[in-house]
Amino acid sequence: MICTVIAYKSFEECREIISREQCVELRLDLLDLTKEQVEELFSLPSRKVATCRPGHHSDEDRQVLLETAVRNGATYLDIELEMPGRLQQNLIKLAKIHQCKIIVSYHNHDGTPPLAELKRIIGKCRKAGADIVKVACRVNNQHDLANLVGLYAGEKGIIAIGMGKEGLISRLVAPLLGAEFTYASADATSATASGQLKSDEMRVFYEQYGLNIN
Repeated sequence: MICTVIAYKSFEECREIISREQCVELRLDLLDLTKEQVEELFSLPSRKVATCRPGHHSDEDRQVLLETAVRNGATYLDIELEMPGRLQQNLIKLAKIHQCKIIVSYHNHDGTPPLAELKRIIGKCRKAGADIVKVACRVNNQHDLANLVGLYAGEKGIIAIGMGKEGLISRLVAPLLGAEFTYASADATSATASGQLKSDEMRVFYEQYGLNIN
């Protein structure tokens, strides 16, 4: 399944994208939405990931936005492994009450740690309460790519994504190797990570090879 990331869009643009996509990630840190608009968007039919990365809002505001999303129909809640403990625990507790799957994510924008370290990180994410572990690392060479993709051989319930041009293939093969979904941007102006393809480009790729990733 392709999860289309929505960022840098107006409320009406968000509604339009949600109406045509099977699964979306709403980057609440990169969207200028009111609490009422968040309520409406997460009430719309489709699978929705609620994400609000640090840096744009206070922890208090992030908590309000994410709690609003979970209460109004988020399918998945994405929280960082490094999120402050009390905030993380409060959000996980609420997500469980609302049968919302918990994604605990780890990002490394510099490089890909060795395989043994990646496995330790996955263990920490599971201990934190993850239903799904997301690992997103910059891939600088083929060895990095092999370490990242190699995680699927011994792990279940993970999404391993490589950032940068060298990591592009990891985005395409992720759902074929067991990831619940892979990420793509809504269009060329709203990519949120290096190497992120557009959702229509991904669909063309899978259709060309007769691959069903739903």
